[in-house]
Amino acid sequence: MRSARRARLQGAGFDLALPYLLLAPSVLIVFAVLIYPLWDGLRASTQFWRYGKPINNIGLDNYIALWSDAQFLNSLWVTVRFVGLSVAIETVLGLALALFCLREFRGIRLLRTVLIVPMVITPVVVAIVFRLIYASDAGMLTAFSEHLGGTPVQILGDPFRAFLALVALDVWEWTPLMFLILLAGLQSLPTEPFEAARVDGAGAWRTFVDHTLPMLRPVLAIAIVLRSIDAFGTFDQVFVLTRGGPGEATRLISIYGYDTAFKFQQTGFAAAMFVTMGLIMLALALAAVRLLRRAGPT
Repeated sequence: MRSARRARLQGAGFDLALPYLLLAPSVLIVFAVLIYPLWDGLRASTQFWRYGKPINNIGLDNYIALWSDAQFLNSLWVTVRFVGLSVAIETVLGLALALFCLREFRGIRLLRTVLIVPMVITPVVVAIVFRLIYASDAGMLTAFSEHLGGTPVQILGDPFRAFLALVALDVWEWTPLMFLILLAGLQSLPTEPFEAARVDGAGAWRTFVDHTLPMLRPVLAIAIVLRSIDAFGTFDQVFVLTRGGPGEATRLISIYGYDTAFKFQQTGFAAAMFVTMGLIMLALALAAVRLLRRAGPT
């Protein structure tokens, strides 16, 4: 009888431990690819490095020097402008496309599929294609301009045009993401308010302002936050398209951090830069979530 009781207790203990045993491989993977690199980056940001090796601990000196670095502040400003402009355009275009594709008509499924194609292309491939389009010697825009009797189009050699060209690339590639999120949000909205507005004789614009936009606000906020966080870490497209030039016109924090770590061998300073960028993105996300909770759906 005691052996049977002991067997039942052992079986109960195994049942309690089974979920943790099944989760153990996933926890180890998360620790290996996320937690440990994060901890190692934090540790590296508090050290002075020379020839790829840490020499001594310097505490928060890298962080203090970071905010007195003119190049970092300029890169931060360029990044903020890039994220703000590109995400704003992507949100407007994505919402317009989502409203248009919300209706059912012949060929709508094919149209929805075509609209998400830019998002599934590798960013490096997109950057190479746009670099060929923007090239002043044999690019598509130059060929079109010369065909009309004009002169070669200089885009990547001009700071203002290069910045707008980078924004255009990002908008073309990531507007489909906003489109998908907002389309899913529109399809999840209840139909009763729209039917009531139609009965009351409200027009399309009044219905959009009074019903669609307020109910879509949570989805819209989530889409903007997610896209902004992703845009802050943009690297591939800039690296292939402009390498941060001309001058510092398109030098995002990701490019400046890459140059600092691998060109100038200032590993600790670069680690502090990326940790600071991560904290800024976290603060923005928390602020957006708090604002969303305070506002709430209407």
